[in-house]
Amino acid sequence: MSVARDMAGTRVAVLGGSGFVGSAVAARLAAAGARVRVVARAPGVPPFPAEVVAADLAEPGAVAAAVAGADVVLPLVLFTGGGTWRVAEGGAADAARVNIGVVAEAVAAAGAAVVFAGSTSQVGPGAPERIDGTEPDRPESEYDRQKCAAERLVLDAGGCSLRLPTVFGPATGSPDRGVVTAMARRAIAGEPLTVWGAGDMERDLVFVEDVAEAFAAAVAHADRLAGRAWLVGSGAGVPVHALFELVAATVARHTGRPAVRVRSVPPPAHATPLDFRSLVADPSALTRATGWRARVPPADGVSRTVAALVASGVDGRGRAP
Repeated sequence: MSVARDMAGTRVAVLGGSGFVGSAVAARLAAAGARVRVVARAPGVPPFPAEVVAADLAEPGAVAAAVAGADVVLPLVLFTGGGTWRVAEGGAADAARVNIGVVAEAVAAAGAAVVFAGSTSQVGPGAPERIDGTEPDRPESEYDRQKCAAERLVLDAGGCSLRLPTVFGPATGSPDRGVVTAMARRAIAGEPLTVWGAGDMERDLVFVEDVAEAFAAAVAHADRLAGRAWLVGSGAGVPVHALFELVAATVARHTGRPAVRVRSVPPPAHATPLDFRSLVADPSALTRATGWRARVPPADGVSRTVAALVASGVDGRGRAP
């Protein structure tokens, strides 16, 4: 089925449209013929046709103004108070004002379909290592509790949610983030890569362009997906130690230098049970509903991510040489 044909002229507001996932989603929607509105605190000038709105979505009335007239709203905002998915200690209330409050306002003001970005980790540490979307949610982290609360608002209003696994890839005009990029930067800098314990826990990796395609499919088939959370995933896990070895070898190939070592270290005090368990998502339901599937193999995605970092000219720590 053709996402582009189904979406031509659809007005889509992407809240957080300058972020890592948001910028990729906005670009894909624009390429599919949607009329895209990129909303962010400092959106810059995107390299694709779009209406650009600079807004602090935490300000009263900002969300309602940002989504006015949209057919579909994508709240892709996320605040944790730090550089990772973990909500900073003591920062739950501040995070909730963005992660739940902005979504609540979008749902109330949209008068439109809402497609939320959830997380496969919402099931909590007690779920099976391979999930298919039928598992009950038992979130333990503040991040997952806030995801569940925001998602429930969306589903109750007739929207849908795409629960994302580990998303990776090169950033396009936005701050890059995630474990693959972090390890690639360290390897480019010649630093060893460290894995907690044996590193045999598996992660489901989906390239950012495949994630953008999933959101495009959800926008095109919003009515079909309404009222439910859908898993986005590859259906195959990659052990963390093997992933880091792949990153090290890929950086060596792109730089011509010897591969850095991958070594095991004791886990830090802030590690949680979710850090040590495998989590792989079966996306069969989403595939049946929309035709979407992950198409970029992890090795190709890692190569493209490393190539983009090397081409950017940084030294692995974010500095120009």
